[in-house]
Amino acid sequence: MEPIQKIAVIGAGTMGHGIAETFATHGYPVTVFDPYPQMREKAKTSIEADLELMAEMGQLRSSDINPILARIQFSTNLDTAVRDADFVIEAIPENIDLKRKLIAELDQCCAPGTILASNTSSLDLTDMIAEIGEERCKDCMICHWYNPAHLVPLVELSHFGNMPEKTLSRVEDLLSKCEKKTIRVLKNLPGLIANRIQQGIAREVFALIEAGAASAEDIDDALKYGPAFRYATTGQLEITDFGGIDIWCAVGDNLLPEISAAQEASPLLREKIADNKLGVKTGEGFFRYDEEHSKDALREFHRRLIRQLATIHKT
Repeated sequence: MEPIQKIAVIGAGTMGHGIAETFATHGYPVTVFDPYPQMREKAKTSIEADLELMAEMGQLRSSDINPILARIQFSTNLDTAVRDADFVIEAIPENIDLKRKLIAELDQCCAPGTILASNTSSLDLTDMIAEIGEERCKDCMICHWYNPAHLVPLVELSHFGNMPEKTLSRVEDLLSKCEKKTIRVLKNLPGLIANRIQQGIAREVFALIEAGAASAEDIDDALKYGPAFRYATTGQLEITDFGGIDIWCAVGDNLLPEISAAQEASPLLREKIADNKLGVKTGEGFFRYDEEHSKDALREFHRRLIRQLATIHKT
């Protein structure tokens, strides 16, 4: 089958603009549909700032920025945005009714064979495609990127049985050309793979904070300089093999009865929400951020990711 050439992204928000930026950086023309002028302008500003930081850190040439920006077109008309696309990915809010309605509209707007993807990690694919025909369902998938989309290599792809192997392979080939690491998710599970792993870690981190086991700074450092330091180069299963399966079994028997088994989000999170301490967006979460510091903190986080990404590409 022909390789994917033309791409449309629905939604210019946090994920959508990063996805569009990735494709454009790797030479693909992208049309971004968003009906809200403020979202389109914010996306343009964010993409340009991202590219300037990449150039500052030697991952792009400054002369590459304008050609990349020129490959991204913004549209206020859904039909026009997707009419000639080979691959359409939506990144609208996580609302099943909105996504189901959008996919039904895309079914009408897109040519036969156009691949329709959703960036969701929490909603059910079967529910999203419930209102379209069986033939179109074969071209539908979950294609979940991690934030920030232009820097984190992982993309999770649904492989639940509705999509032919040759179609999935076209998407894998596209993402490989964009230097993404794809995994196939074989079971239709809420959260797919990576978010489920992340929530397992987060549950215990929040429980440790609630228990007063250590300061927020020290708990984050325990993760960054311990498990996460290893996770940057390998996964849990290989770590288990290196450490010894018998050892991991014994430690699990000893510790698992003692760690959090909470079945809902931490009460500590709900307390912070009630106090409007939502993190960087409100100036305080587990840490404090003034307006200038919040921008610097996010930019420094991106710098760390860029350095890490450069290391991965060298290997």
